[in-house]
Amino acid sequence: MTKYILSRTLRSIFTVVVVFVCVFMLLRLMPLTGYFPEEMLKEADEATRMSYLRNQGLLDHPLVQLWRFVKNLFRGDLGRSLTVYPKVPIATLLKEKIPVTAAFGFASMVLGITLGLLLGLLMVRFKDGWGDQMGTFYILLVRAVPSVIYLFFIQVWISKLFNLPLVYYGDRPESWILPTICLSLGSIAYYALWLRRFMVDEENRDYVKFAQVKGLPKKVVNRRHVFKNAMIPLAIYLPSDLLFIISGSLVIETLYAIPGTGGLLTNAIKKQDNNLVQIIVLMYAVLSVVGVFLGDLLVAFIDPRIKLTEGD
Repeated sequence: MTKYILSRTLRSIFTVVVVFVCVFMLLRLMPLTGYFPEEMLKEADEATRMSYLRNQGLLDHPLVQLWRFVKNLFRGDLGRSLTVYPKVPIATLLKEKIPVTAAFGFASMVLGITLGLLLGLLMVRFKDGWGDQMGTFYILLVRAVPSVIYLFFIQVWISKLFNLPLVYYGDRPESWILPTICLSLGSIAYYALWLRRFMVDEENRDYVKFAQVKGLPKKVVNRRHVFKNAMIPLAIYLPSDLLFIISGSLVIETLYAIPGTGGLLTNAIKKQDNNLVQIIVLMYAVLSVVGVFLGDLLVAFIDPRIKLTEGD
């Protein structure tokens, strides 16, 4: 196990490094306007701008800039925002934004798992019947239709139907309902689809047929054996789902004006705040890699048939 964990850790670190280096270098190929404060773009002359870039070290070789950034990163210095929140430390911004995103993420994860599993069980219980057809229609709708379309209609129609706010307000809990539901829609569809698929596959296994021949009721077999085994593949998605929703949704946070990391990245891209973009992208890359890594470990611990060493 130690060898496997060490190997996966090294691969994960390598992946994060490659992603970050690519993003860092690509940002250096973009126009340098993304490194100027807004007032300097409007008022300063060319000589003043070049002097500013030189003082910031932005005219140095990209590899020199990369090494400087990595050293500051290990010191806990994430740099400062240039255009979105001029001169504000990025670490301060993330401390304010991450709790908001994490709160919505955790609530939507609980809702997504609960409703997704219930919908999956309903589809299995009424296989090829009305329950299965309703679940299939929902899954097709969520996975086939562009999310912007149905999210927009949910925001407009559902908010009007139930008299809910169109955007987020920190002091109005009723404004948190629609964003949480919208964040969970994809997870509900995923868990329902794969639970239905795995449970149907498990029902055709020999051990299930043997248990039924022995006289065990189908409900008991499904609850004690089929559901338990079907949950093992779904465990791979749990850590990734958690870390993904913690990182936020660019669309939903922008749509509901939620002051989280997703909206922060959108604003940083719009205003070409390169310092802020590279930090948030690095954070997302780390969360994605850690989610996949934890998913593999979780499945290995849950299912004793899976070994963490090669050749077993």
